[in-house]
Amino acid sequence: MKVLITAAAAVIGLVLVVTLGIVGVVIADADAEATETTDGGGGLRGVPAEFREWILKADAACDQPAMVPSLLAAQLYQESKFKTTRAEATSHVGAQGPAQFMPGTWATWGRDDDGNGEASPWDIGDAVMAQGRMMCSLLKKAEGSGYPGDVRALALAGYNAGWGRIEQYGGVPPKSFAGGETYHYVQIILSTMKRFEGPGMLQVSGSGTGAKALRKAATRLGTPYSWGGGSAHGPTLGFCSGGSGYRNGRCVADDTVGFDCSSLVLYAYWPDVKLPRTAAAQYGATSDRAVSRQNLKPGDLLFWSHGGSGAIYHVALYAGDGNVLHAPRTGKNVEIAPLTSAMPDRDYFGATRP
Repeated sequence: MKVLITAAAAVIGLVLVVTLGIVGVVIADADAEATETTDGGGGLRGVPAEFREWILKADAACDQPAMVPSLLAAQLYQESKFKTTRAEATSHVGAQGPAQFMPGTWATWGRDDDGNGEASPWDIGDAVMAQGRMMCSLLKKAEGSGYPGDVRALALAGYNAGWGRIEQYGGVPPKSFAGGETYHYVQIILSTMKRFEGPGMLQVSGSGTGAKALRKAATRLGTPYSWGGGSAHGPTLGFCSGGSGYRNGRCVADDTVGFDCSSLVLYAYWPDVKLPRTAAAQYGATSDRAVSRQNLKPGDLLFWSHGGSGAIYHVALYAGDGNVLHAPRTGKNVEIAPLTSAMPDRDYFGATRP
């Protein structure tokens, strides 16, 4: 398998005028470059620095597997191109701020998330966290709706036109609805997500459960390591225990949203394969499908041990070309690293295929 570092594909922009009274679309030129962006980690690139922290927080606060940082970023770009001034981010129907909330909708979802004493759709933190809450609720609703199509598409359509329209049409409204505004809104955001996916995204050849898990894990490249953090649904706050979770004598896990090695693997395979939580337990659940080092495939699990299956201390995903994708240790981020140096080679214990 060949691993490539690629730029996101260009997407043809549309200028949409939304008159539906839920959330308004202001600007939608997907070929234009966002300014003052960062290629920092956390599964994001090309996002203004002042938005990045809030996007990651909103993502971490949502327990829906379909929620990823690039979804929120692409939606914000479609809504406002990350603009925040009243002159640039006010629609003709009254939608306000970077997430383009109508006043009535803001009253439901808006909070003072940035702690400045005011819940405002113009404050980046307040707007993004409200966007995340609304999208998380819509993703959950979409998941349980039974309507056909991608849950992200259903949630985006609900954000734009209101969930009542989803119920009316039994899915995403067709092109004939409102001049195709909602239909194109959904398609553009889903296509634009790739441009905001994190640095070093993998192009994974092949299909199957392992390749799918690796692609999912790659959306979290750059996410901080947090001992005890992470779940099947995404990164969470960790905790300190014994000597784990500390850096320079200070517990950092309990205020770091991220993954540890085994929660990243759990997240990558969920829900296709429901693995246990710890590295040792993951080995025990898959040891009957051992793979030699010479026959590794993308998504295979690699284990390191201090001695025997009871002393396994690390797990990683094979990423092809002699590399692994893993959450290494406190103070580091989810990364791609050579198999031979990701952990001490003398501790390499073996590989399995879930």
